[in-house]
Amino acid sequence: MQVRISSPLLDSIMAAARADPDREVCGLLLGHDDVITAVRAAANVAPNPSRTFELDPQVLLRAYREARGGGHRIIGHYHSHPNGSSEPSVVDAEAAVEAGMLWLIVGGATAQIWRAGARSADGALHGRFHRLQLVVERH
Repeated sequence: MQVRISSPLLDSIMAAARADPDREVCGLLLGHDDVITAVRAAANVAPNPSRTFELDPQVLLRAYREARGGGHRIIGHYHSHPNGSSEPSVVDAEAAVEAGMLWLIVGGATAQIWRAGARSADGALHGRFHRLQLVVERH
């Protein structure tokens, strides 16, 4: 399965991760189906932002309100890993409570996209994540 994102959107996520390499930067993926049409940065309000992330709840609530009013729908979120891995961590698996959401993870110069699923033993990473193909559309 493929997920599409424009190069300017992915570039903005990658730039944010490079600008703050010691913290997990995070934000929302907005769009429809498997097409990311917009991203929205959010402050990481986690107690230990170098090891985990928590989206600013105000940004999240505003995005849900806008979606109800006909705006972009939240289809997932992104975050970076200061350790350089673009694979979900065990901590990410514990936080993946909403099945079907996309997780775009930046590690170093690499970004990968994952879909969170219900906890299972079907070969999913940490019993929760399935890797998808990220298709970057050059604009």
